[in-house]
Amino acid sequence: MMKTIIQLEELALFLFGIFLFNQLHFAWWWFLALILTPDIGMLGYVFGNKLGAWSYNIFHHRGIAIAIYLIGIYAANPILQLIGIILFSHAAMDRMMGYGLKYESGFKFTHLGSLEKNKQHEH
Repeated sequence: MMKTIIQLEELALFLFGIFLFNQLHFAWWWFLALILTPDIGMLGYVFGNKLGAWSYNIFHHRGIAIAIYLIGIYAANPILQLIGIILFSHAAMDRMMGYGLKYESGFKFTHLGSLEKNKQHEH
């Protein structure tokens, strides 16, 4: 039940991200083209779990996404607003699928629980 509630909440946040994107004057395909770019943060895992968790979390932290978006509003900079919206929307999409912020113990250990544990509960 809790997993469903979290997924619905994250879906609502993802849809809110799409709403915010539609307030900007970019073609719709930009959202589709950019939505997976925050996963570049996974490259940190090439250098170990500690740097991997740190770099992944930077690109998937909604507080950072909101800060970038608000700086974009303050500076009247639609590119910063777009970056914030993409980071925010991507984080919601990931969390809807069970991928949370990472612990330094490894990629599969997230603030939403172990990815292995989450997969076991689905069966």
